[in-house]
Amino acid sequence: MTNSEIVDLLELTGRLMELHDRDQFKIRSFQTAAFNLDKSTADLANLPVEELVKLQGVGKSVAQKIREIAETGRLTDLDDLLAQTPEGVLDMFRIKGLGVKKVRTLWRELGIDNLSDLQRAGENGEIAKIKGFGASTQEKILAALEFLQEQQGKVRMDKAALMANLLHDELAKHFDRVEISGQVRRKAQEVDLVQLLVQTSDPVSAMLTINQLPNLEQNEQESSPFVWRGKLDGFDVTVELVLYPAEQLDRQLFILSAGEPHLQQVGAGGITLLQSAYTAANVTETGIYEQIGLPYIVPEMREDEFAFRWASRHQNDELVTWDDLRGTLHNHSTWSDGKQSIADMAAYCRKLGLTYFGIADHSKTASYANGLDMDRVRQQQAEVDQLNNSFGKDFRIFKGIESDILGDGSLDYDDATLATFDYVVASVHQTLTMTLEKATTRLLRAIENPYTTILGHPTGRLLLAREGYPIDHRAIIDACAEHNVVIEINASPYRLDIDWRWIDYAMQQGVMLSINPDAHDLAGLLDMQYGVAVGRKGGLTKAMTFNALTLQEMTEYLQRRREQIRK
Repeated sequence: MTNSEIVDLLELTGRLMELHDRDQFKIRSFQTAAFNLDKSTADLANLPVEELVKLQGVGKSVAQKIREIAETGRLTDLDDLLAQTPEGVLDMFRIKGLGVKKVRTLWRELGIDNLSDLQRAGENGEIAKIKGFGASTQEKILAALEFLQEQQGKVRMDKAALMANLLHDELAKHFDRVEISGQVRRKAQEVDLVQLLVQTSDPVSAMLTINQLPNLEQNEQESSPFVWRGKLDGFDVTVELVLYPAEQLDRQLFILSAGEPHLQQVGAGGITLLQSAYTAANVTETGIYEQIGLPYIVPEMREDEFAFRWASRHQNDELVTWDDLRGTLHNHSTWSDGKQSIADMAAYCRKLGLTYFGIADHSKTASYANGLDMDRVRQQQAEVDQLNNSFGKDFRIFKGIESDILGDGSLDYDDATLATFDYVVASVHQTLTMTLEKATTRLLRAIENPYTTILGHPTGRLLLAREGYPIDHRAIIDACAEHNVVIEINASPYRLDIDWRWIDYAMQQGVMLSINPDAHDLAGLLDMQYGVAVGRKGGLTKAMTFNALTLQEMTEYLQRRREQIRK
């Protein structure tokens, strides 16, 4: 069992205990343990009770529960609670704005135990009549339900890649050639079909082989003699395995890896890319484009006609790559809600070949994330100075902060404190329900603050979980251009914010973009790969990637900004 799996079970147990009105002390013990262990780097599954109780927030009772989870993969208390809880009630916890108390009220007072009944009650106005809810809450519940329905059967980019790679490696044991195609190859940020192509001259035998593979469940009605469709255990997204003979596989890999609008682009002689794919004598991806005089487009960009407009101004080798990144600027440590120390995060960055690490822990308003007050800011900066003294000239830690953008658009430190940082990432974390006008005005004021270096996750979205607040993207980007503010591509696969569709407009306005992992542990630093993927999808060039600047260039850039502010 991983730490996250153990914490998830403890958290769910505490939530269901509260739902069923169990002992408050026991509820708090589970909640406190889950909160603290979420940040722990200890190997929970391999610690005995006497070591577990030494961890913050863990008492003997919970320690014993952790041992039960580690040894059996289950928790008897949780199993008992789940047996008493309708599955639909568990689904209600996915609704934004519905905490345990509201879910309990809906279940106990209205008898609602599934999402369909919840939607029906909202549409009939029954929810608004309940004390403590009202019309506003009812509208938010209905909006959240609509959003969830739109996301059903989808997974994020990282899970889709994991699925595709697992399937690829398993299929490659049995077939000469297997290729990942479709949305995964195009680096779609949300995926509703994980597709792979399998080379075979005997589709009947191939189908028999696939159906004998572990963890795959076929949907026979949706399958055909040449297409296996079904699910991979543990994932709620359709898997499609398409069988082709060797002579067709390259052609079909191109066709199935491009969006329909891209395939309909017309080249020389009025021939479309799709027609070229079927008629090209040189059945390679470059040959398909060359045959009708169109520029080669990388797989990530094969969505629509945008790629060809981009190609009229750029070359493919201008696109940013992982190897172009020189540092990382939005990261958290144990000073706030991260799991690793600054020293450990910086050391891992050096191991990755990066030359600078920016620490941007949460600011004082983010009390839920152990945000830093002014005294702790000074203490952290002293630690950074000490660490920097131990490095040579080839690596540096920059002193940053993720400063909360308050409701009126101001940042949550005074100018004297903001002036102590090398850079400031300004982000919204609270009061996310806003009109377009209010959200845009709030961000514009933050952008106008001379201490704002980077605008963090501009819409606050969480993919497949929470819609972002609406903003006027053009106004925000134009303001960033005017005030020399960098825009973040938050590379966490949960966010990928700013959306890739606005990258080209930002570049045209002269706004640089920073591929920031928003890392809370060592593994999180690797999330920059997803930022690179969506950056390339949106046409991001190395030249316009902020953290592709060298250590010397970044040092000089930040120094110039500080000097401009002082003037």
